[in-house]
Amino acid sequence: MTVPGFPWPAGKRAALCVTFDMDAEAAVLAVDEAFTRRPSVMSHQQYGPVTGVPRLLAMLEGLGIHASFFIPGFSAERHPGAVAAIVDGGHEVGHHGYLHRPPGLIDAATERSELELGLAALERLAGTRPTIFRAPWWETSTATFDLLLEYGFTCDSSLFDRDVPYRLGIGSSHIVEVPVSWALDDWEKYAFLPDPPTGSGVIESPARVADLWWEEIEAYVEVGGCCVITMHPFLSGRPSRVRALRGLLERAATVSDLWIATVGEVAARCADADVPVHPLSLPTVGAGPAEPVPGS
Repeated sequence: MTVPGFPWPAGKRAALCVTFDMDAEAAVLAVDEAFTRRPSVMSHQQYGPVTGVPRLLAMLEGLGIHASFFIPGFSAERHPGAVAAIVDGGHEVGHHGYLHRPPGLIDAATERSELELGLAALERLAGTRPTIFRAPWWETSTATFDLLLEYGFTCDSSLFDRDVPYRLGIGSSHIVEVPVSWALDDWEKYAFLPDPPTGSGVIESPARVADLWWEEIEAYVEVGGCCVITMHPFLSGRPSRVRALRGLLERAATVSDLWIATVGEVAARCADADVPVHPLSLPTVGAGPAEPVPGS
């Protein structure tokens, strides 16, 4: 059945999006470009497109699953073969900045430049102009959504406030939001670098990660939500982690009322349905009571 609150396709009550952020070297260079002189650190990041992506693509092909790959423009330029393989596999390509600089921590001119450079790189190398955006570090700015509308984007996947997709109101217009969750990101499970300091120091067992994510999937099905798993090929592309991910996705595929779809497919479902518009509401701090979030 379809759970009231979001119009999933007939016979489905929830969705699962399998997504990858192919950050490669950009994730570290956004911290400090001096890491270009650190071969060990760069090779750690290059593992994603060089080794992880081919392994993940083979796994996805074997399962008949299409995923969403969010790619910084710089990473696309560094690894055009990986981009071509992703496209040839029928997977979705989304925008993920240029040098993985988080919009919320850079100035407006740099944010616009990152958006334009990323678009140019992906148009050239993926053969398509992305309409789906994911902010590096999931860190948007107050200007991000106006920029996305200006450049023709129809969907963002960077916010956290709901369990289902919705139309995010931006002035008199809107963009589809497909929310995410840190609990469903492999960075918190697998990431470790001594410098730049990355991760908690604990690298989880892939079996434990698969169990944790299965609990999340079950709960999203229960509430009729959209479960967006976010992974990085330099992390989740390691052999034991791909094996665990394969088992998780095989298990998910047995859930008859779970729709395994790309972010774009989910966004299109939302755009075509009578889904409420929730305006972007940011707090102000000053004299008088705080303004309530609409609908809260």
